[in-house]
Amino acid sequence: MSVKKSSKSKQAIIIGGGPAGLTAAYELLQRTDLKPVILEMGDWVGGISATIDYKGNKIDLGGHRFFSKSDRVMKWWLNLMPLQKLDTAEAQTITYQGSHRALSTGEGPDPEKVERVMLLRKRKSRIYFLRQFFDYPLSLNWQTIRQLGFLRMAKIGISYIRYDIFPIRPEKTLEDFFTNRFGRELYLTFFKSYTEKVWGKKCDELSAEWGAQRVKGLSIRKAVWQAVKDIFARDNSLGQKGRETSLIEQFLYPKYGPGQMWDVAAEEIKKQGGEILMGWKVDKLELENHKIVKVETVNVKTGERQSFDPEIVFSTMPITELFSAMGESLSPEEKAAGDGLNYRDFFIVGLLLKDFSRIDKDGRKQALDDNWLYIQEPDVEVGRIQIFNNWSPWLVAESKTTAWIGMEYFCNDVDPLWNTPNDKMIEFAKKELAALDLAKVDDVIDGTVIRVPKAYPVYDEAYGDFGRVIEVLDSILNIYCIGRNGMHKYNNQDHSMLTAMIAVDNIVSGRTDHSNVWEVNTEQEYHEEK
Repeated sequence: MSVKKSSKSKQAIIIGGGPAGLTAAYELLQRTDLKPVILEMGDWVGGISATIDYKGNKIDLGGHRFFSKSDRVMKWWLNLMPLQKLDTAEAQTITYQGSHRALSTGEGPDPEKVERVMLLRKRKSRIYFLRQFFDYPLSLNWQTIRQLGFLRMAKIGISYIRYDIFPIRPEKTLEDFFTNRFGRELYLTFFKSYTEKVWGKKCDELSAEWGAQRVKGLSIRKAVWQAVKDIFARDNSLGQKGRETSLIEQFLYPKYGPGQMWDVAAEEIKKQGGEILMGWKVDKLELENHKIVKVETVNVKTGERQSFDPEIVFSTMPITELFSAMGESLSPEEKAAGDGLNYRDFFIVGLLLKDFSRIDKDGRKQALDDNWLYIQEPDVEVGRIQIFNNWSPWLVAESKTTAWIGMEYFCNDVDPLWNTPNDKMIEFAKKELAALDLAKVDDVIDGTVIRVPKAYPVYDEAYGDFGRVIEVLDSILNIYCIGRNGMHKYNNQDHSMLTAMIAVDNIVSGRTDHSNVWEVNTEQEYHEEK
């Protein structure tokens, strides 16, 4: 096959059609004379932010709340998908930061009538531990004290004060990070088991940098202070700049899941002359004079080959695969810097149920209105459960009569769990759900399994030499590494989008230094428009 003709003669090759790659293509079309050509190896765009349809029931891979401290990202989203019509109470409290104006009552499309629309959703996530529900982030209220018991709470308080006064220095591991912010007792109670289940490594084997990016400034002191401020707060803006990420209380969400946003973006890119080629894997990059001069690809289904002569390259592919594709263009020492990086794989078991509710000690049903349940219990493999009905009722074919959930499992592709056949994995998930007292096996009507390799970059001992990886990549003059896997950085989708936007900024301005791209999501207030 050949690429369609376009008035833009110079090509920007974009490896990967996730949020970063699609954002880069859209920005290039608006602001440059480069024609973007996206090469996506898989069957869908959006990467791990895609929405997968199974018999009319839609799966959000990993769960994606649409909020950002960046006005630029908020504007971008709402430009493609407008915010739903608001009622009087909502309109009094919501501010669209992009233009700093209040949304009036009734403004915006009606989600019952319009397909392309952003919903305003309330955030609720809880921890499931000791077969009980705890607020997430943890609230130090009477209910928590009663559930944990006074003795354990006393230990938590003493431990927190001890490490608040005498923190661990230097802070090297993720265990150090959690202990300094929450005390050792609370870390052991609510963080250690879940984190090690997700990463398959002990917390003292993971870098503190993971916590700095994902938890940032959250601590017991800040959580309590935020609760006090909420009592008196009047403005609750969509951007929510003043909040730590884990304390966000509301968010935007596309009517049909996050993949709808990226499907819309893909449609706009193609309308404006960009190309998106599905099922093409980049397997070789040819370098001359510190520039990529040829990109070679293979069709994963037919074996057909195709090559491109790029003006510039954006890469969102895993760095290990990128270095492998550059092959002999890199020295053995340069290649070794990227070869050791590790990843965590992920799969989700979608289960359709007749009922999904917690039965309390008195035999009463407890409605579960959570987006997520974090499963802290060590006797099951499941790490997190999504309740898709509570993200958007339009994710569920029969939302009034069935519950549609996603049981999330984290593993490595060599683990027995990853290689369990789908039918047996569905049965395994059903039994775990029953063991958690959240449903009966017979409540499950149907199920499916979606697997995502290399979903999460791991911050382990191999990450310690990542500075050398950056040096190698920055020595190549016409490549920008963007997005989560492209930078081996545990970015949210808004961070991934910002890396693409800033890379295009650099192209437009003629800046050759890429350091501002690597700096995204390293500071607590990252690259915002003031």
